[in-house]
Amino acid sequence: MIKGIRLLLRRSTYAGALFAYGAALASLPLLSFALLPVLAWRSAPEGVQVVVVLLVWGALIGLVGLARTTRRVLTASARRLLRVSLPEPVAVRTSTNPPGGPVPSMSAPAASRADRWRTPLWLLLHVAVGWTGALTSGLLLFVGLTLPGGWLDAELGLSLFGRSVRVEGGWQSWAVGLGCLVLAAAVCVLVTNALRWSAPRLLGPSAAEQLALAAERELRLAERNRLAHELHDSIGHTLTTTTIQAAVAGEVLSADPVAARAALRSIEESARAALEDLDYVLGVLRERETETAPTRTLADLPELRDRVRHTGTAVEWQLTGDLTRVQGTLSRAAYRILQEGLTNAMRHGAGGPIEVRVTAAPEGLELGVVNTMGTGTGEGTGAGSGHGRGRAFPSSGHGLPGLAERVRLLHGEFDAGPDGPRHWRLAVRLPVRWSP
Repeated sequence: MIKGIRLLLRRSTYAGALFAYGAALASLPLLSFALLPVLAWRSAPEGVQVVVVLLVWGALIGLVGLARTTRRVLTASARRLLRVSLPEPVAVRTSTNPPGGPVPSMSAPAASRADRWRTPLWLLLHVAVGWTGALTSGLLLFVGLTLPGGWLDAELGLSLFGRSVRVEGGWQSWAVGLGCLVLAAAVCVLVTNALRWSAPRLLGPSAAEQLALAAERELRLAERNRLAHELHDSIGHTLTTTTIQAAVAGEVLSADPVAARAALRSIEESARAALEDLDYVLGVLRERETETAPTRTLADLPELRDRVRHTGTAVEWQLTGDLTRVQGTLSRAAYRILQEGLTNAMRHGAGGPIEVRVTAAPEGLELGVVNTMGTGTGEGTGAGSGHGRGRAFPSSGHGLPGLAERVRLLHGEFDAGPDGPRHWRLAVRLPVRWSP
């Protein structure tokens, strides 16, 4: 009983009732068109005319419900006035493959014919409930306001099962009037609850739309995961190299100012490139317009080589084959793999020379990074928390799993682990499609 009283006192109850009554009023212009067939067929019996008007009126309301804009307006109104959770209507697509690479995706089936009629059906129910509630609550409200005290000379007579009751005035009129007002409020509760029950079932997403929503969420998560990989690879590499370069500049600042200035220039260039990557990633995460994503490919290996050289780390490069024939996604992924491999080697290596091998051939692209393992055990590369130029670099533990996932999506082969007692080896083989 307490719950029922709370429903009668809630503002949302009457907001939902007004939502229903508003639909009833909005359907009145369509009623004028529904009367046209009757005006042309005056000889028909009265009962037939009523049925024809109702059928034509319902058909016109259903046609309005077929419009995509109608559903969006009804969904937004139901969320605000009925306080129900309804997602925005989505376009059901037969394919949701992203345009930029082999990202896992889902396929959503086309909406069925029954799904298209869910909104017209809800609109018909909305209008029917609105008219029923408006007429019933309006009559009860009128009786409840005019009956007490015989206002407007009002009196009430009821006849039920052969028994008649007449209320003319006195305390009975006040009691019946109060009861009518409570019943009018109860009608508002029934109308609002009927719409709240039907809105998620008819305005909510269908099975096809639920799959489409799941596909959209899958694509957003995949895109964010890809951006996380990009951010880890790019910013992680930049921070590692700039930390080492700053240490080099500090050590040779007095003895070799030229080398110190070169290291500082390299830090500036690395930081500028990292800012470009960071601005792009943050722009995507904020879902705003961004410029073209920074794309670094195997053609940018000389820049990467110079950046690593300025850290004072000894790197032996072995580049075999025509790398310019490796294009597109494969070239970008190969650059990121080598960048992450070098970053891990500088973070966790023992300071010895790093061997980088790139072999491009028609049968596949092979990438390899070998470094001397540091002492101890750790997570980053499996080599432990080694040192680069005497400074420790903490590991996030996400480098190798991210590389393995990237290689898996490209249908390649990934291997990382100890290579003998003192070395750590990263080896990747990717299938190649030569550019013409």
